[in-house]
Amino acid sequence: MQPLIDNARTFGQRPDEFAKLAEGQSPQVLFITCSDSRVVPALITGARPGELFELRTAGNIVPPYASEHPTSEAATIEYAVEVLGVRDIVVCGHSHCGAVGALVRGEDLDAVPAVRDWLTHATPRPTGAAEDPAVAEGVQSHVLTQLLRLRSYPFIEKKLKEDQLTLHAWYYEVHTGAVHEHRAATDTFEAL
Repeated sequence: MQPLIDNARTFGQRPDEFAKLAEGQSPQVLFITCSDSRVVPALITGARPGELFELRTAGNIVPPYASEHPTSEAATIEYAVEVLGVRDIVVCGHSHCGAVGALVRGEDLDAVPAVRDWLTHATPRPTGAAEDPAVAEGVQSHVLTQLLRLRSYPFIEKKLKEDQLTLHAWYYEVHTGAVHEHRAATDTFEAL
């Protein structure tokens, strides 16, 4: 913890670098990814403060849209699209994902009931080779499912019809740093 504290102490000693951020934000991209500490959106994309709006959830899950019972995730997505006017949404899954791995392997999650219940939003359950530690196939299918879930949000559907929004499915390899994007034409994930 101490190295993090030390960096935080010196981070605020450069006020000129941050003064413009007080004027507001205008990110062009909403980046939805896992809470996993090995996935760092700004590092992956090279984004500077104010350039990337982030939503991090266990397993990069986008829950079903339910206006009568709004979730934090739905509120974040709605704010990004309707208020900030993002033009692109990236759903980025990653190799070695514990959440997706648990689903693919059918692990007993009774010891972590909040995690277990949250992962019920990952329907249909991702499939793939249970013996693959990277769970690549499972993560990639899961990312595509989350993209479909996004399409069910009414404001997303509207922006897509108006050609004001583009959705992207990415797969990040934590062990190599490589990023792959889903190509609809071939239905495969290919290197960016």
